[in-house]
Amino acid sequence: MSKSLGEMTNEELWQLFPIILEEHNPSWKERYIEEKSLLEKVIGKSNIKQIDHIGSTSIPNIIAKPTVDILLQIEDDTDVEQLFNNMLSAGYGYNKVPRNPAPHLTFLKGYTPKGFEGQVFHIHVRYCGDWDELYFKYYLSKHPDIADEYGRLKLELKSQFEHDRDGYTYAKTNFIKKVNSLARQEIQSR
Repeated sequence: MSKSLGEMTNEELWQLFPIILEEHNPSWKERYIEEKSLLEKVIGKSNIKQIDHIGSTSIPNIIAKPTVDILLQIEDDTDVEQLFNNMLSAGYGYNKVPRNPAPHLTFLKGYTPKGFEGQVFHIHVRYCGDWDELYFKYYLSKHPDIADEYGRLKLELKSQFEHDRDGYTYAKTNFIKKVNSLARQEIQSR
């Protein structure tokens, strides 16, 4: 009998779900639009303050993991428990991140005990705020040279951390912080 995803260690999960990078795929935007429509039905438009396609799949011409990341900002009075149950009922899995308390919730789709299946989505649910992911997307979209640099970094890190998602993510941290700082400076100077 095979283990469920919740029973697997990080090392087992990283073997099952290695870092995969692909050239930009224009269909990622279409998949985001479809998923956004589903989220509006699942959660209710009245509970949603803003929905954004974030991450590398939202940035034209950049190499990316084929994961569509969505930042879902909810109203302060949203029933988080109901949202949680609705997301599970709609086929999303919950990714518990203890250092990020509710309503900083992450839901996943496309992960199975046999590996990736279909389009992979990461839904990041938060109250409205000043989120770095939006600055990062803005800056890389406006600065293709920096986006190319980020793509080269990801390729280099994939070779080192193909089966270590935490290592891969951590190794990008300084670059991401630098870009977020530049983005905030650029926007504030306007």
